[in-house]
Amino acid sequence: MTASVTAGAVPGSQLPGTANAGGSVGSPPRASTVLAALDTVRDPELDEPITALGFVTSCTVTADGDARVRLRLPTYFCAPNFAFLMVADAYDAVSAMPGVRTAEIVLEDHFASEAINGGVAARAGFANSFDGEAVGELDELRADFLRKAVMAGTDQVCRPLLAAGTDPASLPALTLGEVPPSRALQRLRERRAELGLPASDDAPLLIDPKSGEPVSPDSLRLHLGRARLTRTSLEANGSICRGMLRHRYDSPGLRSEPRGEEEEQ
Repeated sequence: MTASVTAGAVPGSQLPGTANAGGSVGSPPRASTVLAALDTVRDPELDEPITALGFVTSCTVTADGDARVRLRLPTYFCAPNFAFLMVADAYDAVSAMPGVRTAEIVLEDHFASEAINGGVAARAGFANSFDGEAVGELDELRADFLRKAVMAGTDQVCRPLLAAGTDPASLPALTLGEVPPSRALQRLRERRAELGLPASDDAPLLIDPKSGEPVSPDSLRLHLGRARLTRTSLEANGSICRGMLRHRYDSPGLRSEPRGEEEEQ
């Protein structure tokens, strides 16, 4: 079964040529444009784009605006809740694009492919897709992973500051606007904003990722240690996943065209 459904509509309710989920009708996007849209879809555990991880195996768009994407994962038994989030997010990213009439997102070579692909196609949600096996939706799981991404991002922003000679004791008083611009800082702002946490220039650099409260000087050492450990864990898990994917498949997967800016670690 594939996750194929008219973009942004209940199956059968939208006629060819009417508005897509993005709210406009236009020429079909190029496959490379769809692939670039998939850059926004992240592995929730690793906080990395599925394109960078090699999870996208094919991406095509017909002249009528029918987009088809095939996904894969490092193992046959990757957690179904993580997999569901990625397939659902990929569907949302593709179906929202102007010019896309239908979106078909297919997860292949996974033990729960049928339930995941069918559930995303029907917009049924995780609990209904795994009726009798799941106890609820995945909002809190997504939030937990975003909090980890905030902690890892905090370390990615603070390490260069400390390496440049910034006094650690001064970090609790710093605001985001006082930190030199970088891709790591922008990513941290984005993850905090997704959680509804302070992300403006006057927001503290160091905050508790659950409450949003500033980190006190007394908690500084513990907070920085947690941030460093979280970043190390995410990077190690990402390396393991890449290794398993290379072992399972002999192709690198599709990546979007580079945009001229290197990721800052």
